Amino acid sequence: MFRNQYDNDVTVWSPQGRIHQVEYAMEAVKQGSATIGLKSKTHAAIVALKRATSELSAYQKKIIPIDTHMGMTIAGLTADARFLSRYMRTECLNHRYSHDEPLPVSRLIGNLGNKLQVCTQRYDRRPYGVGLLVAGYDSKGPHIYQTCPSATYFDCKAMAIGARSQSARTYLEKHLNEFMECSVEDLVRHGLRALRDTLPNEVELTSKNVSIGVVGKGMDFTIYDDGGVESFLAGLDKEDRRGGRPLPPDVEEELKEVPIGESPAPDQDPVMAVEMDVEQHSGKD
Repeated sequence: MFRNQYDNDVTVWSPQGRIHQVEYAMEAVKQGSATIGLKSKTHAAIVALKRATSELSAYQKKIIPIDTHMGMTIAGLTADARFLSRYMRTECLNHRYSHDEPLPVSRLIGNLGNKLQVCTQRYDRRPYGVGLLVAGYDSKGPHIYQTCPSATYFDCKAMAIGARSQSARTYLEKHLNEFMECSVEDLVRHGLRALRDTLPNEVELTSKNVSIGVVGKGMDFTIYDDGGVESFLAGLDKEDRRGGRPLPPDVEEELKEVPIGESPAPDQDPVMAVEMDVEQHSGKD
């Protein structure tokens, strides 16, 4: 996107009917590291890829707890996410104090959408440059909600946002019918397989760059970091990166015989070498 005369103020519309400041905020979400949410009949899980701004810094937190029955993961500007998480915690606390019960997830998301919408119509505000995936469990069952800087929100069966999230959405669409009957472990592993598809070939999921959050029936919102994710990562090493299924033995042998970058033998099919770059965006997570 390039600067033009219609992007100086959030209240100025372009002749095409667009608000450029809102589109810039949505672009910040696309540049954040990928995060995924999915649900079954009894549980909701969120899986996030942690990114370090440099080799000298620790990984930034991607999963934020909101209440005992709810948590969220972010893609975009971390500072905006902290502000919104504080607002969401306050709403949950006020509702518990007044009604002595957890705040329904749909009501909180509706209030959050109204708060986001104010920033798209007032000249003294800017849109929040962060996208959220909210996982929760209430009397209506598990929920996965997606929010956007444009103040729109969606109730999803599964969703992926952030950089290279289209590959993860392709995996989720392919296996969507399997999620409802999954156990918690299988549900999280589906999320890890989808998250792995967003990575370049030379990068692997480890206990250092993955966070997992799970909530469901009879289970408070729980975050798994570092050593807690190793049990979920077990068994993924032998699977193919795309689609989450092992390679056939004959195909695996052919790939071993032909190194990437070298010409295959005449009786073999050519193997395409693909190089993907990892873009670093400081300040975005």
